[in-house]
Amino acid sequence: MLLERRTAWPSHIDEPARLPEPLNDASAVVTFIGHATFLVQTAAGNILTDPMYSERAGPPLFGPVRVRRPAVRFDDLPSISLVLLSHNHYDHCDLRTLRMLAERFDPIVITPLGNATLVRRAGITRVEELDWWEHAATAAMPVTLTPAHHFSARTPFDRNRALWGGFMISAGPLKIFFAGDTAYRPFFADIRQRLGPIDLALLPIGAYEPRWFMHAVHMNPAEAVQAHLDLGAPPSIGMHFGTFQLTTEGIDEPVQRLSDACQARNIPPSRFSTLDFGESLRL
Repeated sequence: MLLERRTAWPSHIDEPARLPEPLNDASAVVTFIGHATFLVQTAAGNILTDPMYSERAGPPLFGPVRVRRPAVRFDDLPSISLVLLSHNHYDHCDLRTLRMLAERFDPIVITPLGNATLVRRAGITRVEELDWWEHAATAAMPVTLTPAHHFSARTPFDRNRALWGGFMISAGPLKIFFAGDTAYRPFFADIRQRLGPIDLALLPIGAYEPRWFMHAVHMNPAEAVQAHLDLGAPPSIGMHFGTFQLTTEGIDEPVQRLSDACQARNIPPSRFSTLDFGESLRL
């Protein structure tokens, strides 16, 4: 992998921060902050998925540097009551961000088995671990941990000692699926069959090249389209692109290849596309 030629990314993309739209009379408002971080506002409380506000996706002084700043400033976040943490990789589990959230909001963190000790190191006091298909007992809304095909590690010595997964959230009458980090496998159909119709799916589309190396851990856009279909073709939003250069494809390639894959399967943009950084979707 280290010998693979990388498409060059810009060193920085300067875009103004945006404010999330208020909930008002919507059932949910979903705002794309960047990478796998979404703000999901609901009447039962506000959620952050895989919150990542640091400049590097790695240990101190190491790891890829952020190309786009978070599209919603930390100080502009509404009160956060719940954090959904899909796994322990640095670009999804950032201890500095969790520490900031603990100090300001004291949220509940729901995460797969084996991650609680790490999360508590950031000062989080309320953590619930789940196995696949288990339902959270501490959240103010129904949350279920769903399968993913990925791996976990923070160091060379702890590989796969903690679980990974996605989440199904019930926001009033709506069901929102956050896939976390995953390769494509047939379990997406199982999620639809076991948990019912989905009103919005948040699916990863980036960090997929070269395929000989990444196919086992990350979907490419065409596979994300197949996952979308397996889930029952709900309205879907792509994520996990355009923030950190983790692999070899270009910064704009995931979005373009998603468009191409949707056209090839006759899926209109209204059913599967991406949000601009900082853009909100009202449900």
